[in-house]
Amino acid sequence: MPSRANPPARPGRRTRPRTPPCGGRSGGSWRSTSSGAPAPPAPSTPASTAATPTPTTSLSCSGRSSPRSAARSLSAPSSTAPSVPPATPSPSMMEAHPEMELHVGMDVDPSALEIGQRHIEAFLASRATEEGGEDALQGTLRAYTHVKNFKYIKHVLGGVDESLADGSSGVDGILIDLGMSSMQVNRSDRGFSVLNDGPLDMRMDPKATLTAEDILNSWPELEVGRILRDYGEESNWQSLQRRIVKERKTGGLHSTGELVKLIQRTCTISGGRQGWIKTATRVFQALRIAVNDELQTLEDALHSCFDCLAPDGRLAVISFHSLEDRIVKQTFLELISGDEADDDDEDLACADIDNEDEPWFKQRVQGTNGTVLTKRPITPSQEEEKLNQRCRSAKLRVIQKA
Repeated sequence: MPSRANPPARPGRRTRPRTPPCGGRSGGSWRSTSSGAPAPPAPSTPASTAATPTPTTSLSCSGRSSPRSAARSLSAPSSTAPSVPPATPSPSMMEAHPEMELHVGMDVDPSALEIGQRHIEAFLASRATEEGGEDALQGTLRAYTHVKNFKYIKHVLGGVDESLADGSSGVDGILIDLGMSSMQVNRSDRGFSVLNDGPLDMRMDPKATLTAEDILNSWPELEVGRILRDYGEESNWQSLQRRIVKERKTGGLHSTGELVKLIQRTCTISGGRQGWIKTATRVFQALRIAVNDELQTLEDALHSCFDCLAPDGRLAVISFHSLEDRIVKQTFLELISGDEADDDDEDLACADIDNEDEPWFKQRVQGTNGTVLTKRPITPSQEEEKLNQRCRSAKLRVIQKA
């Protein structure tokens, strides 16, 4: 089999030395090349331009409904979004912060970014009309979008303004919205849907080479089982592992429909539609995480995003399953303490805060390098769940740089 189908090393706890804030990261998947960083990507044509760069900046990184208005929680005049899908929070952030002067949006999926960019352009056009024409926006807000994975945030920001990536300025707010958009799930040709037959693809980046089909038909049996166990948290992983490998003798699995039928046969003992659907959801999650190396990418990106924050800047992350939330929680504690840490670390101080301006940040964890504003994650209200049932598993955590 080609090398692209070889499994990656089993992800483990990060052991390499930390670098100072805003310094370059060495090793891992952060650098695009091992010999040196490539030229920063040229920014796309901004929706409006300004004569000089400004530290009033923001970044947003994906696009699902945010629990209890994550954009508002950022309280930052500038933001960055490492992905801007169809339900992009970017216009909401711009509307909540009219003082914003620079917004950068990123998404690894070009089709999602294209739709998100149209939302941003429509908002800017609407605001220009309200404020008396496009001239009213000149010098106040620049908006860029980039087809990039959020682990390349430093290169993207450096292409917009070098001071945003080298530590001399930084961005005021970063919002990372993890997971898939409804558009991605509903398109059967992407391979994410349990209910619609399609190819076993599951790539967020259409230019990537590894697919779910490669994993199911060529990876070692033990590695397939580990993915189902660790990434899907599936209790029936051993039976599924054996059946998947057995299928290779008769040609393997080549569509999501074939995989679902295999899962249904494996789940006949438990019976019922809910039994196999829940198992299929966990299996699809496991394969998607493995195909896109989501957990390691998230951990690396959190460190790089924190490096790119200005003093008092905030990083907000919305996660949708326990594996993501666990990484966000632990990495935030490490970032504010400067080393591996947990809630009982003696260098961390917990505080109950009663702030009328930010009532959602009640319990905080303070460290040397910053403050975790959400000791407990913020979850959607009942009203938000009624508006969007897919947000019910969302958890929002926010960290503020010292």
